[in-house]
Amino acid sequence: MKYEIMGGNLPAVICKLTKGEKIICEGGGMSWMDDAFTMETSGGGLKKMFGKAFSGESMFTNTYTANADAEIAFASSFPGEILAVEVGAGKSIIAQKKAFLASESGVDMSVFFHKKGMTGFFGGEGFIMEKFSGNGIVFLEVDGSIKEYTLAPGEKKIMETGHLVMMDDTCSLNVERIKGAKNILLGGEGLFNTVVTGPGKIVIQTMPISKTAELISSFIPKSSN
Repeated sequence: MKYEIMGGNLPAVICKLTKGEKIICEGGGMSWMDDAFTMETSGGGLKKMFGKAFSGESMFTNTYTANADAEIAFASSFPGEILAVEVGAGKSIIAQKKAFLASESGVDMSVFFHKKGMTGFFGGEGFIMEKFSGNGIVFLEVDGSIKEYTLAPGEKKIMETGHLVMMDDTCSLNVERIKGAKNILLGGEGLFNTVVTGPGKIVIQTMPISKTAELISSFIPKSSN
């Protein structure tokens, strides 16, 4: 498979498949394609279906098989970027909920549960994230722009909640309470920060959709009733 990411901050990925190749997306994820694909909808079993529902994805996925050399496109649902990540050779990644856009058929998506309850409650990413393993390329939706870091063993990156897009599964995720009552009350940063510890690669996003929603809601007139 070859692919091209286009569209600036309203991106889409155009995937060019050869005859017999397959690509997977969640239900309703396809944006446009050539007239050379066969689509098959599946849930992947009851356990996987519930896992997808918990992670915010559709319970069903569509597999598109190319009957000839052809292209198929998947557009992002929010202004930002599309991130192409290759998994395989023992490498797995953990991504934020609802990040999945599409993947090659060799990629397996499963639910990742935080082991530490405090991280789930206050980390901004929630109890449930998405884990991608297997072999192939997965395309992830990113809110805003991307900044990548490679952390050394024990190296930490501290960020406001909601800014983590993905991390290698060799990294660990935790939360830390902001110290000092004045900092909490007047600093405007909330109570907790997300802390990711290496080794491994992490990707941070500049404009979490949750923050955008909060900003927009502040301009919506409140009903007096």
